[in-house]
Amino acid sequence: MKIAVFVSGRGSNLQAILNSPELKNVAEVKAVFSDKIDCAAFNIAKNFSITTYSLGNKEGCLAYNDLAEKLKQLEIEFIVLAGFLKLIPNEVIKNYKWKIINIHPALLPSFGGKGMYGINVHKAVFNSSAKVSGATVHFVDETYDTGKIIAQQCVDISDVKSPEEIAEKVLKIEHKILPYVIFNIVSGKVKVINERVTVEK
Repeated sequence: MKIAVFVSGRGSNLQAILNSPELKNVAEVKAVFSDKIDCAAFNIAKNFSITTYSLGNKEGCLAYNDLAEKLKQLEIEFIVLAGFLKLIPNEVIKNYKWKIINIHPALLPSFGGKGMYGINVHKAVFNSSAKVSGATVHFVDETYDTGKIIAQQCVDISDVKSPEEIAEKVLKIEHKILPYVIFNIVSGKVKVINERVTVEK
């Protein structure tokens, strides 16, 4: 399956996808997109000889209005948002219904929505005095973090002393759960039945 990965930061989840032994023979990362021109994750993509695209209105960037056509040209079958901070254009959402997923560094539906990304999420979790956090992989719809949840994994944070400690614990989970979900989607084991998403064993 030909995959496009969208990133905004250093790309540790992109690295986890590319390093996954389960995904090597079933999924190909065909392109990496970012809302930044000089995105740290592009260095990872280049190490794997993967084409990169910057999105936006600046010179040399791919306009968001042209994204749907570019994905079609690349024959992309599936999209993974791995730390991407912008909303995906509605035309792309429509073209890829049930074929776009996002990883979120908290247990949705709590601690989600606009502005809830990166350390902002972990600060909110820390300040709430929550005793568990974790990662969520969900389908993407037209708004932030509201698509149906595919998989979640928890981690005990009852003894943490800072948001940064939460971030470190959650990131380890992200690197496991995202390749797991991609593998199960590629394998046809993820189903949407009666408003619930299930992963077949």
